[in-house]
Amino acid sequence: MLLCFWGKVATECRCYWMQDCESLHAETDENEIFFNFVRNYILCTVMMKIKSIRTFVLAMLMLVSSNVVAQNLQVHYDFGREMVTTTVEMFKPDGGGSTYFFVDMDYSPKVIGAYWEIVRELCFWQDSKLDWLSVHLEYNGGLNTETSFNNAFLGGITYSGHSKDWSKTWSLSVMYKAMPGTMGLDGSSQIHSFQITGVWNLYFFNHWLSFDGCFDFWREPQPWLGTEYIFAAEPQLWVNLNNIKGWEKIKLSLGTEVELSYNFVGKGFYAMPTAAAKWTF
Repeated sequence: MLLCFWGKVATECRCYWMQDCESLHAETDENEIFFNFVRNYILCTVMMKIKSIRTFVLAMLMLVSSNVVAQNLQVHYDFGREMVTTTVEMFKPDGGGSTYFFVDMDYSPKVIGAYWEIVRELCFWQDSKLDWLSVHLEYNGGLNTETSFNNAFLGGITYSGHSKDWSKTWSLSVMYKAMPGTMGLDGSSQIHSFQITGVWNLYFFNHWLSFDGCFDFWREPQPWLGTEYIFAAEPQLWVNLNNIKGWEKIKLSLGTEVELSYNFVGKGFYAMPTAAAKWTF
């Protein structure tokens, strides 16, 4: 799910699903039809139900155009907040690095929030011995029915690694973070910060089971809680049903996510599990 809306905080985790390139090109026509249906459904829902976030969602849907294949669509039921969250995400490598984005929407039962992140990893030296190093650029933003979140602009470096067969991938990013409009605990402007992000994607038992996740640690003053440092993680566990004989084209996974946080949802530690389904395009 890659995080939804927890209060007034605008920083989210993300998982950069570093899978092999075959999954990015499979069944393009059929997947585009399905993805366009989902896109139009979200658009209609937002326009009719939540006028306050209509402009934001329209901008997101312009980005997710018909010539882009989304990697997966996730639907989560959050037992802690008793609401549904949908996530559309895409990861695409190219000769100069990779691009990743996701769009989260919360429903209770109507749309009550939207959030997105877009990440560009720059690596023009992929054929060199420094192919494990990339320049990380990122933007985060969103809003809900009560407020819009401060924009977050991040830049730094990323270390990436993988097993020989690419069944296990991981990355660690160290970034400078700018959040215009953020106020410190003493009421002064607190724009400058940092963030450390880790991501993993692991397959087991011949791709029957996948264990994905991410964690973020960053500084962001929250005067209403009296805190400055935040930790959040989202491990996901999936059973991939396309391994069943005769189900090879059924790209459905069932699983769970546990949203772990410290000083994020509220002051102190929280753990909120979900029940989830994922369709991989």
